[in-house]
Amino acid sequence: MVKENMREPQMGLTFEKVWAMFQETDRKMQETDRIVQETARQIKEISKETDRKIGKLSDRLGDLVEHIIAPNLLEKFNKLGFSFGKISSNVCYKRPGGEFIAEVDVLLEDGDTVLAVEVKSKLSSADVREHTARMRKLRDYADEHGDARHFIGAVAGAIIPEGVKPFAYKSGFYVIEQSGDTIKIEVPHDFVPKKW
Repeated sequence: MVKENMREPQMGLTFEKVWAMFQETDRKMQETDRIVQETARQIKEISKETDRKIGKLSDRLGDLVEHIIAPNLLEKFNKLGFSFGKISSNVCYKRPGGEFIAEVDVLLEDGDTVLAVEVKSKLSSADVREHTARMRKLRDYADEHGDARHFIGAVAGAIIPEGVKPFAYKSGFYVIEQSGDTIKIEVPHDFVPKKW
């Protein structure tokens, strides 16, 4: 007798089959979630490392700009009528217990006046506002230590976008611009530096 091509009868979906499909779907979703979380963790690590490297690069650019600007500052400001005889870089102000007050990129001093210069590779309005806050801290620190000298400020940048320079003048700061391998300080005829 010839065997007929017999098929097993197809059973419809059973509870067990549906349950197995749900379990497989759940397993795949959990695996996908794990992969997404691992990817997010890796992206976060890469972002932190990138931020760290950009910070180091920015610091190096800032150092480069400081080295271009600092050597000419005494001469340029003394031509403006000052008599600065001392220049210091990266001056850190701290209270006796070690509490950080402020750091100044370049500090020029004479008997009566202290000029605090904030140096940036690309100067922004936010940098000007931060320097204003720094100048207040320096004044408070000086008062705490009986230092009656006048504090004035300047901001410097290799790149100064449009609008930042007028804002700096309005804030009472001299503006120092990189010009080739030296610097220039243009002082508007009505400019009066703010004294802290």
